[in-house]
Amino acid sequence: MRKTCIDMVYELAKKNKKIIFVGSDLGAGVLDEFKKKIKDRFFMEGVSEQYITGMVAGLAKEGFIPYFNTIATFITRRNFEQNIIDLGLHNLPVRLIGNGGGLVYAPLGPTHQAIEDLAIMRTIPNMNIIAPCDANEMRNLMPQTVNLKGPLYIRLARGGDKVVTNKVKKITFGKSILFGNPKDILFVTTGITTQECLDVVEKLKLKKIRAGVLHNHTVKPFDKRNLLKLAKKTKLIVTVEEHIVSGGLGSLVLEILNSGKSRSINNLLRIGIDNKFVKKYGSQKDLLEYCGISKEKIYSKIIKIYNEKN
Repeated sequence: MRKTCIDMVYELAKKNKKIIFVGSDLGAGVLDEFKKKIKDRFFMEGVSEQYITGMVAGLAKEGFIPYFNTIATFITRRNFEQNIIDLGLHNLPVRLIGNGGGLVYAPLGPTHQAIEDLAIMRTIPNMNIIAPCDANEMRNLMPQTVNLKGPLYIRLARGGDKVVTNKVKKITFGKSILFGNPKDILFVTTGITTQECLDVVEKLKLKKIRAGVLHNHTVKPFDKRNLLKLAKKTKLIVTVEEHIVSGGLGSLVLEILNSGKSRSINNLLRIGIDNKFVKKYGSQKDLLEYCGISKEKIYSKIIKIYNEKN
């Protein structure tokens, strides 16, 4: 997914002379072809993310469409004020590409784990947010980012994730995707938790439990209408996110159900990371298990709660 995203920036830049790529201390070889063929629109800056945000804001004011790529924690936490003042306040078309959303950088510890990035970014007025679940979805969404009004945060996963959207007929910014038949349970997901929950749905079928997944590649603006429509038809809503439970997807769904005066707010379970630093080290898979958001842990929680309610 990560490679697809930045490769798409190059493909889009070949067609649109306003597109610029800016990296912050990225590894050798990143977009070498871009650097060789369109060198006047390729910039690799050092570890200076706050300065770069001001730089790309200036480029956007001059009519360019900058795509700024670095580690997710640096482009969200470190740049919070710049993202608000330079990008949000001026509603500039800067595309922030955050590498390693969630627990991707598990071996590097809490300093590199972007587990509150959605909460941070969705508070910024005018900021758009997408978190695709696979490379196919990324490939379909990237061309739609070019003419999008205002700033955008693109949350990238590890890469190499299972492709689950290849049979989806149309992938449109701002529109959620429903998988399955959620008459008993509706999972509301974004990013890689979609894959985890799709596997859980298959296991639930063996228990004669009808579940489905509402995947939201666009976190902001959120597809409220589809959520509220489906909420009326299901017994239990479960939000699953690779993010702390405070301020993220689960909080967003609660806000929407509340504003829509939905009775389903009483049948909502939020699954995510506790609001504390994850001190365990290991792989992303290890930490998903540790935090209770692996497919095995999700399944166990659902079976227990579903049996209690029935």
